[in-house]
Amino acid sequence: MSRPRARRDNAAPMATPSLASAKRIVVKIGSALVVDPGTAAPRAEWLASVAADAARLRAGGAEVVLVSSGAVALARHALGLTRRALRLEEKQAAAAVGQIRLAGAWESALAAHGMTAAQVLLTLEDSEDRRRYLNARETLKTLLHLGCVPVINENDTVATAEIRFGDNDRLAARVAEMIEADALVLLSDIDGLYTADPRRDPEARHIPVVERLTEEVMAMGGDPPPGYSSGGMRTKLIAARIATGAGCAMAIALGKAPHPLSAVLEGARTTWFLPSPEGRSARKSWIAGSLAPLGRLVVDEGAARALAEGRSLLPAGVRGVEGEFERGDAVSVRAPDGRELARGLSAYDSDSVRRIAGRRSAEIEAVLGWRGRDVIIHRDDMVLV
Repeated sequence: MSRPRARRDNAAPMATPSLASAKRIVVKIGSALVVDPGTAAPRAEWLASVAADAARLRAGGAEVVLVSSGAVALARHALGLTRRALRLEEKQAAAAVGQIRLAGAWESALAAHGMTAAQVLLTLEDSEDRRRYLNARETLKTLLHLGCVPVINENDTVATAEIRFGDNDRLAARVAEMIEADALVLLSDIDGLYTADPRRDPEARHIPVVERLTEEVMAMGGDPPPGYSSGGMRTKLIAARIATGAGCAMAIALGKAPHPLSAVLEGARTTWFLPSPEGRSARKSWIAGSLAPLGRLVVDEGAARALAEGRSLLPAGVRGVEGEFERGDAVSVRAPDGRELARGLSAYDSDSVRRIAGRRSAEIEAVLGWRGRDVIIHRDDMVLV
């Protein structure tokens, strides 16, 4: 089997990504790395090494988000739930107990390096519903702006089987997509993708770079490994499809030894999945063409000029509101003469926009009685027509 680099004929090779150049990094850490199987306690020294790696990345100018499994595994023994297969309600009960222990372990590890941990629990619906998506994204970006290290896990205590990710590989990919991360690192029990399972096939070859996720590559996914982990290579490849499709590079790297992120920084063997060249524009295309505007905002000439310069839409520039829409819905932005200038996702519902239209951002809280965003449409949620 040939190595699946899948570069187009006559196309120049794309540069292999590097953590050193990434400014926003999501790191996924599985249960088998977090929890000592013998004691069912957190691997404190290993967590401390990851925290040291995160501090090193932050010192280099990067923001770091951790997606950490381990809550259920940390509570299994304490609750007597030691058999491998748990019913959903048992897993939810274990998550409720273990989540406290997991958050405490990360808080202690990060605090030792002067970093503030922030716990964030997400469900699949939070990444698929537009309003929840916007809420989650703004919370994460605000935490990063404040210098925190978000520690994210699936909200197993409330999610039903129908709305669960089921594994943190895909959750991490969704988070990377949500916050427009430059790199996603999946720390694993293997140092990357092989042409076959190296535990079963001595002829299996390591693949250092995957330029495109072909069906041949996807077919290399195997069954989940034994133990507490619910993932496997198949879920990692699905995560790669999500992340690279959003313009984020992804790496599968060995995680068991201390300082796994420093190892990646220093050139340890990994598999890098290159981002899709059109990935970052995909969401803009979705806003521009796939979402029917549910309302119209008429803006003044000053706001029209600001939009043309790539700025966000402030309430002061809005002169008229048409239609009924909710926060996160698509709206059309029009010039005074009716020309469509842009489309975007509104940060407020139509009633709120009517109340704050023409006002300065500093007045929003006094008018609405609560503090929302300073803009009606952020430039990241807007496409110029």
